[in-house]
Amino acid sequence: MLPDQQTLIEAINQTMPFGKYAGWKLLQLPEPYLVWFYGKGFPEGKLGQQLALMYEVKLNGLETMLQPLLKTKENKTETMSKIPAKNINLLE
Repeated sequence: MLPDQQTLIEAINQTMPFGKYAGWKLLQLPEPYLVWFYGKGFPEGKLGQQLALMYEVKLNGLETMLQPLLKTKENKTETMSKIPAKNINLLE
C-alpha cells in the first residue's frame, strides 16, 4: 500500500477525540461541522491534517466512494457487498 493510500485510510477511520461528535469516525462527521472547522481553523498536528482532508473529501463529493474503506467494529474493512447497489454504480 502506498503512503498516500495509508494516510487516507487512517484519516477515514480516525475517531474524533473531542467535542460534540467525539467517538465518530472522521469520514462520518457532518459536513457543516467540517465547514465550521475550516472557517475557525483546523487544530494543529495530525488530527488537523486529517480533518482538513475529510473537509476536502466532502467538498468534492467523495464520501460515498470512500465508505467501503470504513472499518467496522470487528476491525475489518467493510466489503462492497454491504454497500447498497445504488451507491456502487458510479455511472448513474
